[in-house]
Amino acid sequence: MGKKRIVKKGSEDAAQKGAGSKKLSRRKLETGILYVQSTFNNTKLLLTDEKGNAICSASSGSLGFKGAKKGTPFAAAKAAETLIEKAELMGLKKINVVVKGVGAGRESSIRGFISKGIQLLSVVDRTPVPHNGPKPKKPRRV
Repeated sequence: MGKKRIVKKGSEDAAQKGAGSKKLSRRKLETGILYVQSTFNNTKLLLTDEKGNAICSASSGSLGFKGAKKGTPFAAAKAAETLIEKAELMGLKKINVVVKGVGAGRESSIRGFISKGIQLLSVVDRTPVPHNGPKPKKPRRV
């Protein structure tokens, strides 16, 4: 049946503090760096300050999308919206974007930030590209 909670009449404020109150960030941030890692299966977003210290993150999988739906542009846009809500509490105005990967959520996650009025300073593509690729298999001997 679970534990029964006893609430005293004098401690209503203490009961409300623990459950649903959002923690306001003490950190104020004007500019930041947004790292977008977009694969075919998922889209991960990481917001850092200018030194590279992680502040908050979001991904398509953390929002509850499962399977093939995690790699869609819609899921990436929703992940960007949740990250924007966290960033607006800190006072974020400008971002530099670093994109990595070739998934479908590359552009849609960046467009989400632009639509909310956050200024885009630069976009850098750091997708790893193989120079020659792996060595091919030996021919089969029958």
